[in-house]
Amino acid sequence: MSILGFILFLIVAAACAWIAEAVVPGNVPGGFFVSAIIGIIGAWIGGSMVGNIGPSLAGVSVLPAILGSAVLVFATALLSRGFRRA
Repeated sequence: MSILGFILFLIVAAACAWIAEAVVPGNVPGGFFVSAIIGIIGAWIGGSMVGNIGPSLAGVSVLPAILGSAVLVFATALLSRGFRRA
C-alpha cells in the first residue's frame, strides 16, 4: 500500500465513523480524532465480521466499515457514559 492509498484509507474510515456516529445514539468523547481511530478499527472489525460486501472505496468495503464503526461507537458511548456516572 502506498502513502496515498493509506491516506485515502484513513479518510474513508473516518467518513464511515462519522456516518456511524450520526446513526448510533450517544456521544463519543474526543471529537474527530477519536472518531477517525474508531473508524479505522471499525473498518477492520466490520471487514472481519461481514467480509467484503458492498461498494469499496480506497480498499475499504463501505457497508462493513459502517457496521463495524457503528458497533464500536455504540460500545464507546456506553463505556463513556458508565465512566461518567461512577
